[in-house]
Amino acid sequence: MTLPQILTPQIQKAVQVIFDITIEKVEFQVTRKDFEGDITMVIFPLLKIIKGNPVEIGTKIGEYLTANVAEVQKFNVVAGFLNIVISDDYYFKFFNEIMNNESYGFVSAVANEKAIMVEYSSPNTNKPLHLGHVRNNLLGYSVAEIIKASGKKVYKTQIINDRGIHICKSMLAWQKFGNNETPESTGLKGDKLVGNYYVKFDQAYKVQIAELVAQGKTEEEAKKQAPIIQEAQQMLLDWEAGKPEVLALWNTMNQWVYEGFAQTYKNLGVNFDSYYYESNTYLLGKEVVQLGLEKGIFEKDPDGSVWIDLTSDGLDRKIVLRSDGTAVYMTQDIGTAIQRVKDFTDIGGMVYTVGNEQDYHFKVLFLILKKLGFDWAENLFHLSYGMVELPSGKMKSREGTVVDADDLMIEMTETAGKIASELGKLEGYSNEEKAKLYNMIGLGALKYYVLKVDPKKQILFNPEESVDFAGNTGPFIQYTYARIQSILRKADFEIEAQNSVGELHPKEKELIKQLELYPEVIQNAAHHHSPALVANYTYDLVKEYNSFYQSVSILGEENLTKKVFRVQLSQKVSEVIKSAFFLLGIEVPERM
Repeated sequence: MTLPQILTPQIQKAVQVIFDITIEKVEFQVTRKDFEGDITMVIFPLLKIIKGNPVEIGTKIGEYLTANVAEVQKFNVVAGFLNIVISDDYYFKFFNEIMNNESYGFVSAVANEKAIMVEYSSPNTNKPLHLGHVRNNLLGYSVAEIIKASGKKVYKTQIINDRGIHICKSMLAWQKFGNNETPESTGLKGDKLVGNYYVKFDQAYKVQIAELVAQGKTEEEAKKQAPIIQEAQQMLLDWEAGKPEVLALWNTMNQWVYEGFAQTYKNLGVNFDSYYYESNTYLLGKEVVQLGLEKGIFEKDPDGSVWIDLTSDGLDRKIVLRSDGTAVYMTQDIGTAIQRVKDFTDIGGMVYTVGNEQDYHFKVLFLILKKLGFDWAENLFHLSYGMVELPSGKMKSREGTVVDADDLMIEMTETAGKIASELGKLEGYSNEEKAKLYNMIGLGALKYYVLKVDPKKQILFNPEESVDFAGNTGPFIQYTYARIQSILRKADFEIEAQNSVGELHPKEKELIKQLELYPEVIQNAAHHHSPALVANYTYDLVKEYNSFYQSVSILGEENLTKKVFRVQLSQKVSEVIKSAFFLLGIEVPERM
């Protein structure tokens, strides 16, 4: 049981005994650093029902707790805050309870409970993954792992946008300029090869626009009349009509991209339980429109188009079916959500990891699904995140100015190697060991830098800054983990539970208090869909450990009981670092 769980009924009893009043809630907060105490009860809410001076009220409750609750050692009252000092015995007993719990902080999923589906990545098959996709993938994967750790069954999925005019642009450019080259003949990953042709299409398109403008066309006319865009539009019509040679080329080039994506996902350390493809889902949802019409949720205009009027909900009027009977993206998303629940019948909610430019789209989607009467629609969440920018500004796929995800991972590994070499931390390592470690540090730096930021905030990404061995960075935390492993290797005695160590050193107590927070951090991070809470907790834990490391002797301690306890404490801290970094998709090195 946590301290609030232990103290709440005791404080409720104290208020009943002293003031003859029943209270339902007790408000706690962390004790401020400048006051003595381990947990603080906020007195002010009681003033609504108990008349009197908050200091006097707090003092009476504190005296009751000291006399009647074994865990409470002493107290002090500052204004409307009761600062409670908890006994060393409580912390020592708590530590012994968690010491051998390898899954500490994690909750097992309850049988027959509803699952959560988390969607992330969802790329287009006309270009490789870039820095923006990296944030999307890291966020979605980490949120899925955190929700799983909080006690839910989780499915990870993505929808691959493998159809549309953008795909046809790459296909057409390859036909025109490709000379039948393939990933095998060029040595390029398939997604990069296809992405190059997307850029080549744009280059040729701009030349044709300029030529038409020189002939007297307006820019708007030139954009519509350029032969290459008209050919791409015809190719899209041919694809939709099922023209065999177009479908064959589409299948071939998409397969190149899928294989390229798979390699990037593997290198990034993310995975999926299921895949959906827009080429299969773009017709989904059309039958739901009829259901919506019958229920009076949708309305048909004179031209045959179907709409939903959400103005009374503070939104606008949204089209769900064009007058020619074709679906729009909203229709497709409605159909895909319903299909997923058919495919995975235990789904009770979904998380969509999509950039904040789609905030409005998801408000509308979720509201439509609720109006259609699906109970799981009450548990839909848009994990909306800010864009990732570079010091040089925004990235543009058409112009080929994006930061490629594969190139970024290579750069991070190289930067890690350069900094680690300069610091001289790797004497005695083989080249193979160095390469593996550089990759672990580089990827850890990238992931931590991205995930420590609240998802809603924009990120200005600086690779050099992220690979720093000091401060709130991945490598700093990895280095602390490796330092603890070194201590554990040097410990030449059995690390078994102790009956007592006497009085705890203040730094030992602070470290145990920090460990005690871990289960709650996981639950909060799951509730708020925020890996940043886990990342920054881990940094706080590491800071607390380094302060402990600087303040007390561990292996040099003469008292064997205390020495064993400090090694145990170090070991548990390292386990929680590893566990928290697992939730962020980051590996930790045994030595560094």
